Amino acid sequence: MPRHLTRRLLGVAAGATLAAGLLTAAAPTALAAPTTDRPAPVADVSFAGTVALSNCSGSLVRVPSATDDDRALVLTNGHCLESGMPGPGEVIVDQPSHRTFSLLSADGRDSVGTLTATTVEYSTMTDTDVTLYQLSQTYGEIRQQYGIAALALSTGHPTAGTDIAVVSGYWQQAYSCAIDGFVPELHEADWVWKDSVRYTEPCHVIGGTSGSPVVDTATGQVVAINNTTNEDGEQCTLNNPCEVAADGTVTVHQGIGYAEETYGLATCIQGSTIDLTAPCPLPKP
Repeated sequence: MPRHLTRRLLGVAAGATLAAGLLTAAAPTALAAPTTDRPAPVADVSFAGTVALSNCSGSLVRVPSATDDDRALVLTNGHCLESGMPGPGEVIVDQPSHRTFSLLSADGRDSVGTLTATTVEYSTMTDTDVTLYQLSQTYGEIRQQYGIAALALSTGHPTAGTDIAVVSGYWQQAYSCAIDGFVPELHEADWVWKDSVRYTEPCHVIGGTSGSPVVDTATGQVVAINNTTNEDGEQCTLNNPCEVAADGTVTVHQGIGYAEETYGLATCIQGSTIDLTAPCPLPKP
């Protein structure tokens, strides 16, 4: 996607106007931008561990190897990066950052505090759509000060039929649906994502939900990151991702949302630091 465009990719690009698609809260990001139509509340979903960004949603996450003394990590989409969406093939590591995040209460109604990044640990929109921030605060400090624990990143591939919640800190709202299946390649404008999660119809995600954790409601673990939806029924264009099968067949599902799996990311994190050596499957700079 051209850099001057604001993707609705379910978020809002910095300095952009509001729109809907990559699901940011501003225009040209297909990362959908927030709209006035908020999702209906989902019962029994906790917002503890979720955060709100200026243009997207995100979550405080932790892998099994992390200790309370490790700097905490915040996970969101690549297209939510404050310096602009990474281009195809671009990988950003160890970039200074001073971005702030509002940490939500368990009921999602209030911000209990502000978290501050020191580093963009990793960011890309190639094969996946992810930005991982390292914070100035440790996991132990956050839990002691705010009473909030980080969400666990699942280390296993998600399963079709699993009940999930897409929990948006930006909107302080959540969607409930299931994993409908997996997409070998999801194409949107110039980006290609691999082995993406397709939602069942109830998860009609909107702009501002980009970066929301996709939570397995049975385990409470994060299995994916919400990132886009097909808005207009177009094929492979900005805000209109298309599915490409192994044999090259192209399919469009208007109104259906997608997410990028996180189990591969979990294998690349040691404590709170990205390690891109094998067996890490993430693209490298």
